[in-house]
Amino acid sequence: MEAVAYVDINAPLVERCRLGDRRAQAEIYKRYAKAMFNASLRITGDYAEAEDVLQESFLSAFRELHTYKGDSSFGSWLKRIVINKSINCLRNRRLQLVPLAEQHDGAGADEPVTPGEADDVQWRADVLRRCIQDLPDGYRVVLTLYLLEGYDHGEIAGIMNITESTSKSQYSRARKKLLELAKQHGL
Repeated sequence: MEAVAYVDINAPLVERCRLGDRRAQAEIYKRYAKAMFNASLRITGDYAEAEDVLQESFLSAFRELHTYKGDSSFGSWLKRIVINKSINCLRNRRLQLVPLAEQHDGAGADEPVTPGEADDVQWRADVLRRCIQDLPDGYRVVLTLYLLEGYDHGEIAGIMNITESTSKSQYSRARKKLLELAKQHGL
């Protein structure tokens, strides 16, 4: 089987950004701002902080564009900046992971949700988003990085400067706590 080189569809646009083209920067921002804002919001849990992180991330990305080597997609490279800045934002708020000794009772079984009408599905999604935002910072960050952003526990451990086993236990506890919150809100 022949190896195929990865080609980023945004490469020409990124090259124009490297040359200081403001229109290219605006286009990159337009393409990625919403997704990066959502990633930051899921981690920080605060709309205003997510907006700040988004702006800081793009400024940093454009300043440090010379470090982007093109070995992954530009979006992946940018998302790493957003996630790191989001976590730093939490650290500045004195991010405290829940101690390993803390226990939660009642591990609920995962039951499939049968979608009803569109309004019901939207209501459930909104309630679930609020429940995720109500999780303690440490739980929410690990859950978001693992479940929603697709990082594995080894990567999360590296990002957050914790052990892989701490990441796994935080994720497990986050799921249990999320189930408790969802049950309290009628899900």
